[in-house]
Amino acid sequence: MKILIINGPNLNLLGTREPDIYGDKSFQSFFETIKSNFNEIDLEYYQSNVEGEIINKLHEAGFSYDGIILNAGGYTHTSVAISDAIAAIKTDVVEIHISNIYKREEFRHKSIISKECIGMISGLGLEGYLLAITYLINRKESK
Repeated sequence: MKILIINGPNLNLLGTREPDIYGDKSFQSFFETIKSNFNEIDLEYYQSNVEGEIINKLHEAGFSYDGIILNAGGYTHTSVAISDAIAAIKTDVVEIHISNIYKREEFRHKSIISKECIGMISGLGLEGYLLAITYLINRKESK
């Protein structure tokens, strides 16, 4: 099984950016934990602050991977283009947010990409990524 995690803008600063909201652990170090918990899965990680690069990565992985976990960051609320890219691919995409977007500013309450994703996990911190992987594994096994 092959799963790609895509993190969007500013998530390269996890561990130092607003630790009261996002925690004090870098995603790269957490990715090592993910890989050790799911060593039977081919896991890849990609991060970009650039909308077009995220779209290109979705296109690249969207026909050959078993699942994509996408934290689009601020693009969640603004990017019709990322939403269209998700709609155009065949691979299931799980939307994820480290913080609870519904406990934050009102503009964060609307996700443009949700309607194209198979589900969303919000507010469970980095543990949400583990849940998303477990969901994708179970989904594939039940097909």
